[in-house]
Amino acid sequence: MTVATSASTLTPERVMARLAEKFPAGSVVRPGGAAVRDFTIAVPADRLVEIAMFLRDDPELDFAMLSWIAGVDWLPRDPRFEVVYGLLSLNRNFRVNLKVAVGEENPRVPSVTGVWPTANWHEREAYDLYGIEFTGHPDLRRILLPEDWVGWPLRKDSPLGYEEVAFTHNTPGRSVPNPDLTRLKPKKVKYRAQ
Repeated sequence: MTVATSASTLTPERVMARLAEKFPAGSVVRPGGAAVRDFTIAVPADRLVEIAMFLRDDPELDFAMLSWIAGVDWLPRDPRFEVVYGLLSLNRNFRVNLKVAVGEENPRVPSVTGVWPTANWHEREAYDLYGIEFTGHPDLRRILLPEDWVGWPLRKDSPLGYEEVAFTHNTPGRSVPNPDLTRLKPKKVKYRAQ
């Protein structure tokens, strides 16, 4: 095995070749299409941790940093959800995104906190906002919303709210502002010498 010596030698093709050497055909797929701008790899949920450890530990790839995790709701598509992991190889100055498809029936993905400890808070955020569970997570609980919050606010079928924004056209008794009003002048402020 030859180890890359500079950032210029790591390419998407080389990353895919290294993954193909380690994992059987069909385990790792590179999605295509006009909408896929960044280098992205689709991986199955049951092989996520194994593939993540390989990407981190392989000296040629060296994806030592998990930058972010995002949930995606593709309602009405099946599978409905995706979890996307943004990885960075600091030594190679190279990025890759991992995508894992997650079904609506049982939205679960294995936790990668054992691979990248920073995943702890990112996974909690995806759980809090999308309801995607991360099995094996050491402390999976809400991080942004109150513990008694009901529902998952970033799901596309989540209610948008119960109070309409008040405008003059949709609020009875609300008057239109006087057009003769002028802009408020700034206040004069006196500063004390310290």
